[in-house]
Amino acid sequence: MKGKAKNRKTSKLRKRAARRRGSAREKAPTTTRQYFALSPEKQERWDAVAHVISRMRSDRLSLSKAAAEFGLKPDLVKKLARSALRRQKSGKFVAKPTDRLLRVLSTLGPGGRTTIAVRDSRQASRAGGQKFLQTGDDSALLKFAKKRIVDVRRKRYPLLTDMKELERLANAGVLRFESMYAGAA
Repeated sequence: MKGKAKNRKTSKLRKRAARRRGSAREKAPTTTRQYFALSPEKQERWDAVAHVISRMRSDRLSLSKAAAEFGLKPDLVKKLARSALRRQKSGKFVAKPTDRLLRVLSTLGPGGRTTIAVRDSRQASRAGGQKFLQTGDDSALLKFAKKRIVDVRRKRYPLLTDMKELERLANAGVLRFESMYAGAA
């Protein structure tokens, strides 16, 4: 009887130590300080995780398809962005309607390019809403007129919606839609 109790206790201690080791590994950044302390490769991977969740939400892709699109394993996305995912009864993971994942974005305002950290998927969508650059359709800009992005410190940043100024910056090579995430050039 003593042998079984000792084995159970040893097993519990091993599991606890394994959990501690696992938690010392890669975690999702929750602050800008944590994000910028990551290596450039890990920053890029975190940006890709946020992109996976966004693609799952916007295009209703499965976790495995969205993760493959960005070169990630679904298990890594589940580990880092678990709070943004919901497991259905079927066992399939879907993106929640909104999430609180940290996104470090590069956006344009009246003062030029600014790097902003947001913890709200709706704010990140607002920052990336300048899709008229890809389509040439300026009607998308109208809904962003006089809108602001609120960062993690509750500071408000106005969005640049002047079509002529945005086209000038795009033609000058200052702005590319792909570079909305800070890690991108």
